[in-house]
Amino acid sequence: MVLALVETATRSTTTEAGVTIADHVSELKSLSKEAIPAALEKAERYRLLKALTDRFEKGYAVSDTQTKELLSRMKSDYDRAYYTGIVAERRAKAKLRQNTPDCRFQAYDLFREAMNWFEKAEAIRLPGHDDALLRWNTCARIIARNNLVAREPEERIEFPLE
Repeated sequence: MVLALVETATRSTTTEAGVTIADHVSELKSLSKEAIPAALEKAERYRLLKALTDRFEKGYAVSDTQTKELLSRMKSDYDRAYYTGIVAERRAKAKLRQNTPDCRFQAYDLFREAMNWFEKAEAIRLPGHDDALLRWNTCARIIARNNLVAREPEERIEFPLE
């Protein structure tokens, strides 16, 4: 059902240079059974990070400097990639709820950024740690559910010489 939703909602959605989301998201990623306990544990840690990123919507300024400083303290490349993805995902969700001009394009860009970070984390994860796949799937579902698309590239306008 979810796969059909993602494929249907993204079939004609273009990203860059005529590539569709469906080209990137042909199916959701599968988790291994061994990954479930670790994913639940990660959910607990995610709640702590959520406390910081909840400020994105509450009018408190959370600067890129603050988040980069926090992320730089993480010891493993995996954690840095995974949590950088989490921050981008949370920023995307906040943008989507703002309902301002361009917010949907900005949200799309941030979800795609998050998905790229989750793919980096996926590539270096320990066996049985599929939490990056869960987050990637969540981003794909949100993009599909909200029919988010990339901003069309602006046409270059050539002004005639006088």
